[in-house]
Formats: sequence, structure tokens, C-alpha cells
Amino acid sequence: MHRPLLAPSLLAGNHARLAESLAVIENAGLEWVHLDIMDGHFVPNLTWGPQTLADLRPGSKLFFDTHLMLSNPHRHIDAFAKAGAQLISIHVEPDYDVRGTLRRIRELGCQAGIAFNPDIPAERVEPFLDEVDLVLAMTVFPGFGGQSFIPEVLPKIEKLAAWRDKRGLSYRIEVDGGVNLETGRRCRNAGTDTLVAGSAFFKAADKASFIRELTA
Repeated sequence: MHRPLLAPSLLAGNHARLAESLAVIENAGLEWVHLDIMDGHFVPNLTWGPQTLADLRPGSKLFFDTHLMLSNPHRHIDAFAKAGAQLISIHVEPDYDVRGTLRRIRELGCQAGIAFNPDIPAERVEPFLDEVDLVLAMTVFPGFGGQSFIPEVLPKIEKLAAWRDKRGLSYRIEVDGGVNLETGRRCRNAGTDTLVAGSAFFKAADKASFIRELTA
């Protein structure tokens, strides 16, 4: 079983001072940051391109957990790998060569992740489990921060954990969306070891306590 990790979402940071938001995460003693890359097509919002990662990379020691919410992720993975992404997660829903893209991510020296939305059965990612380092179960519909957690995803997390144990695989199970102390505890109980929290982390008055409780 993996050591539990919190990966705060930079989406909830100050977009005019992204480097300072990274420093807040690093100064809290954390190792990962979650970077939400949105194209305005696959999800109804736009965030950052690879140049943003390239500019932030030299000033941070954080592990760049990069989540591509793109209609054509296969066209962009080379640029994000070059920019400093260390793990690149791609979605199972769009029509493209998912397996080939996962293998290309590995060829580029990055860890590979597969992601799926709350209305997608876990079985859609099952064929790719032996190709990935991480499975990201979205617990909100992606696009905007601050949404409410969708509890119907919890049985899918349990299924991912059971498949991992049964097959002797070692992928992390990550959740993203509406994660706070209460929902994070439910995700942990279902088998999650990697939690993305945006608003709850940046708004926490006592970040050390928040981290300790979420990853206990």
C-alpha cells in the first residue's frame, strides 16, 4: 500500500501569483502539486499551457502531477513532458489511441496516469491498469473548482483497489473534486492513497493540521 499523499490543486491558488501558491504548498511540507490543464473543449474552462509549467518548474522542487483534460491529449504530451511534468494523466473518454499515448508518456520519462469522469464506469479504465502508475477517479465533473463531492464514485474506488490487489499491481488511486476532511476520509476508506484538494487546502487556517488529518 502506498504512503498517503496530498496533492493540492494549483487551480485553487492565486493565478496572478502561481509561484507563490507553489511556495505555500512546498512550505507546508508537501511533495506533490496537482496541475489541471483544461482546453475549453473537453471541459468548459481554460487554464494553462506548457509554457506556464516551464516557467514554474525551475523555482519548485514539487512533483508536477499533471492532469490533461483535453480532447486531444496525444498531441500535447511531448510539450508537457518537456515543460517539466513528472506524471501525466490522460482521460479515457475522448476518441484517440489511449494505450499508445500512455506508452509515449513513459517513453518521455514521465509516469503515466489514466483518468475518468464520475459518469464513466470503472471498467472503462480496466484494460489499461497494467500500463499506468496512477488511476484518477474524478469525484466531480471537471472544469471548475469548489464543486460538491459525488459519493457515487466511492464504489468505483473500491473496485480499483480490489483489482490492484488481485492483480498484484502498484498504481496509485487518486481522487479529485470536492475533497475535504470528511470526503477525504471516505475516499481513504474506499482505497484512495492520493488526494487532490484545492479550495479546502488553500482555505485551511491550520494547514499542518489539515494535512495530518487528511493523510493519517
